[in-house]
Amino acid sequence: METVSTAFGKATLTLETGKLAKQANGSILVRYGDTVVLVAATADKGSGVGADFFPLSVHYVEKAYAAGRIPGGFFKREGRLSESETLTSRLIDRPLRPSFDENYLAETMIMATVLSSDQDNAPDIAAMIGASAALCVSDIPFYQPIGGIRVGRINGEFVVNPTPAELEESELNIIMAASKDAILMVEGEAKEVSEEVMLDALWFGQEQVQPIIRIQEELMQRCGKPKREVAIPEIDEELHTKVTAASQPKLVEALQITEKQERYQRLDAVVDEVLAEVFPEGSEPSNDDIGQAKSSISSVKKKVMRERILKDQIRIDGRGPKDIRQIDCEARILPRAHGSALFTRGETQALGVVTLGTKEDEQLIDSLHGVSYRNFMLHYNFPSFCVGEARPPRGPGRREIGHGHLAERGLSHLLPTREEFPYTIRLVSEVLESNGSSSMATVCSGSLAMMDAGIPLKAAAAGIAMGLIYDDGQTSILSDILGDEDHLGDMDFKVVGTTTGITALQMDIKIKGLTREIVKASLEQACEGRLHILKIMGDTLEQSRAGLSSYAPRFITHKIPPDKISIVIGPGGKMIKSIVERTGVKINISDDGLVSIASGDHKAVDAALEIVRDLTRTVEIGTVYDGLVKRVVDFGAFVEVFPGTEGLVHISNLAEGRVRAVTDVVREGDTVKVKAMGLDKRGKLQLSIKDV
Repeated sequence: METVSTAFGKATLTLETGKLAKQANGSILVRYGDTVVLVAATADKGSGVGADFFPLSVHYVEKAYAAGRIPGGFFKREGRLSESETLTSRLIDRPLRPSFDENYLAETMIMATVLSSDQDNAPDIAAMIGASAALCVSDIPFYQPIGGIRVGRINGEFVVNPTPAELEESELNIIMAASKDAILMVEGEAKEVSEEVMLDALWFGQEQVQPIIRIQEELMQRCGKPKREVAIPEIDEELHTKVTAASQPKLVEALQITEKQERYQRLDAVVDEVLAEVFPEGSEPSNDDIGQAKSSISSVKKKVMRERILKDQIRIDGRGPKDIRQIDCEARILPRAHGSALFTRGETQALGVVTLGTKEDEQLIDSLHGVSYRNFMLHYNFPSFCVGEARPPRGPGRREIGHGHLAERGLSHLLPTREEFPYTIRLVSEVLESNGSSSMATVCSGSLAMMDAGIPLKAAAAGIAMGLIYDDGQTSILSDILGDEDHLGDMDFKVVGTTTGITALQMDIKIKGLTREIVKASLEQACEGRLHILKIMGDTLEQSRAGLSSYAPRFITHKIPPDKISIVIGPGGKMIKSIVERTGVKINISDDGLVSIASGDHKAVDAALEIVRDLTRTVEIGTVYDGLVKRVVDFGAFVEVFPGTEGLVHISNLAEGRVRAVTDVVREGDTVKVKAMGLDKRGKLQLSIKDV
């Protein structure tokens, strides 16, 4: 058994191997404070020769017992990955991929299991570090250890791995991964911080993970297994030369077609034409030869696109590096939705639809931190027709969950407080067309849709995806990238923000040694693009609409004294059930006396509110009220001033002069005017008809 440790933020991080899960190719037990995560890396034998992609899968699993809890639900055991677990699995996967040998294609799996959680030291960061360390000590050809970190900023000071309590005060929540030489992945949210603050945060995180990388290197030297050999595919230089000569002029022509589907059809035709030219009829090429020819065509395609951008500053669709595609915005396009907007940027189009609900519509989250509720949900849908494909619909995959979460991060800090706007908000993004950056189109359509719904946002938000082409010291930063520019480029950098600052970002880097100057220039160019988009959005909706849709539920709140809560609820909930049955509204009462009433019937809300007011109204001495005679007794009449509040009109206060019998003046069921005179020695309300 081998162990290495280092101080990391407020706790000590320890990596241990050789004791648990010894049949895995590599395993690490990560201890971070009292948080413990076991990470195991396994892989098929060999190096995956013949595969056309790298089948890496990462599964991050939180066990309820790690926090001393029993899972909720009928089965009382962990089921499929939660949304949070899926997002963490993606965060671990993304920075690991660039560090494998480029020719390694064997099926590989990372399993990170949270065994103990101290609620302060985040298990997701421990799992990311453990995944890197498990691969480092294994025979899997993974050569570049990475470090993970969460960066916060409180009172102007950067914080390493802030606790959940500290994150409430922090203006940053950035999760990032870095190697010794480069930032590999960034994802997070912010409260409208400047580009300069964000830049400083990234390089602070890069510096802080260096001790984490050093202890992994030490562990590799002590007990790392020899890495398996990876066969380098043999290249038929003669075939590659033929394919290059035949394909290059055709690809130059094809990559100047601006319309996506037409361009893709032409590129498919180029492949067929080149194969027919290189392998004439009767030549009977092998599958390996055909595979190499197609690979060579892909290499030429990538080279042609990148050279055109670097040398001529012309992109696939004819734009310059800073140019943003044509943008069209339209609000309130769905008559019955509570809010809707359509955002189209080039060949990417997103329809944002808002639905408003009550507290009962909040999403219950059962996690290691306990049960919580979420009153803002953003759901991103990516149907196959949006890219011209015919695939049956399935449930949301990791990509849909990840893209939706990024857009949700960018918009959540702009929402009003629950006191200001007590509704539950569900925002759905339907991607209708996609040619790059549909998640950023989701931010734009979502911002407009919420403003259309009358949600008082602090500001409008827009998102833009930035790209990079870097070769031999030449650099071109691209604004509003296409799908091909993402696939064939060196960076995918998504930035969300307002006119004031950044609210979310996500960055994946495919090259080593990305300099601070390049990231700074990318952020500045993203800011220019974001302001341009926000101006166009402002021409459609400058601010949130003043009122809600007539189809939205009416939602009002009314504060009552906490000691009156029991009156509104009644014995066994009898009174509140009666209000719901009579009016059809939904009612929630918080412990501080805040009563929330909601219904699609606006008149029903008013009726329910009036009942609550009557139940909790306080009698003012000396005030005259209309009361209902509830009971008549020999010594007077009991009159109800408000529902649940009644007092006694003594026989001596029924009328001027002597009254022989109470029924000579009032009878049960009569409505009379009474004056509140005071309280007797027992605290009972005394009323008078005579003194009105």
